[in-house]
Amino acid sequence: MVRRYDPERRQRIIDAAIRVVGEKGIKGLSHRSVAAEADVPLGSTTYHFKTLDELMVAALRQANEGFAKVVAGRGALEDPRADLAGELAALLGDWLGGDRTAVELEYELYLAALRRPALKPVAAECGVGLGEVLEQRTDPVTARALVALMDGICLEVLLTDARYDEAYAREAFSRLVPSSR
Repeated sequence: MVRRYDPERRQRIIDAAIRVVGEKGIKGLSHRSVAAEADVPLGSTTYHFKTLDELMVAALRQANEGFAKVVAGRGALEDPRADLAGELAALLGDWLGGDRTAVELEYELYLAALRRPALKPVAAECGVGLGEVLEQRTDPVTARALVALMDGICLEVLLTDARYDEAYAREAFSRLVPSSR
């Protein structure tokens, strides 16, 4: 099917890249595999994304936006009366309890930044954004430690296929955040 005017094509290509990485991993990502998945001509993928790094940046940014929506949905993170440790544990429960493929994809793209410098700034955006939210409730060092702990718990769950233990996470967070906060 030839689509002359296709304003959604760029987004379909990003969505297809996410599905390809979800099914085949980063190694399975190519302009050709994405074009086939998106059902667009190969030239469309290279028109919108000259390099695979550009495509991975767009996919990671979209994954980051998904996490940002989960964070925004938990407005209590900013409420000084709310139990911060409990809210963080519940946030991870929401994130890990949703589409596990999306979480795996985000971490796969996040870790790809180790070898792909173009991804590093985008990979950092998510942690920085969450850190800024947490700094409204605690100091910058503690905020960074909480973000690191969240990453560690997520990776542990993803790598071991363990069930997320919200009570454990709450206890771990509470050791970093005094209950008076």
